[in-house]
Amino acid sequence: MSEAADHLAGLLGRAAIDVWGDMPRDIQEALFEAAMKGRPAEREELARLLHERHPRTLHPARPG
Repeated sequence: MSEAADHLAGLLGRAAIDVWGDMPRDIQEALFEAAMKGRPAEREELARLLHERHPRTLHPARPG
């Protein structure tokens, strides 16, 4: 990725973190999974960051 593309991706990532709590759960999950693809060691760190910034994203478990 070029330096300009990295910069824009960072802007988009920060914006996503800022509005995370306003996103529907399915969008949160899809974005989280896309971000963590190939990065299993960072899953818990990102989840913790998101939950600390947006406590209301602590959704109840899905049925079934």
